Amino acid sequence: MQGGKMKEEFQARMLRIYFGESDKWRGKALHEAIVAKCQELSIAGAIVYRGIEGYGTSTRIRHSSHWTLSRDTPVMLSIIDREEQINMLIPHLDTMVEEGLIAISQVEVIRYSRDPEKTLKKD
Repeated sequence: MQGGKMKEEFQARMLRIYFGESDKWRGKALHEAIVAKCQELSIAGAIVYRGIEGYGTSTRIRHSSHWTLSRDTPVMLSIIDREEQINMLIPHLDTMVEEGLIAISQVEVIRYSRDPEKTLKKD
């Protein structure tokens, strides 16, 4: 601990989920629903990125444009936590994501925190 700051290093999993901004789950934007589920499951971190252009399983190109009012830009949601937590999330994603890609990778994480109570759960 240095100056009240904690540093924690560990192995984790990172999920990257690719889909379209117009995708919904139970009437709510899919990215909002997934972030809410992550928070409910106490997942360490989730962030949503809006893309400029891309395609996924549908091979339909989705793009952002200043000239149209299209709200179907590509979205990537990045989620990080220990493997056990990610494994708890996957069954929920199975029901929530109707069309999209999910990439899972092993990552090394360095987490800084001022609050020692916020360290991630260990086995």
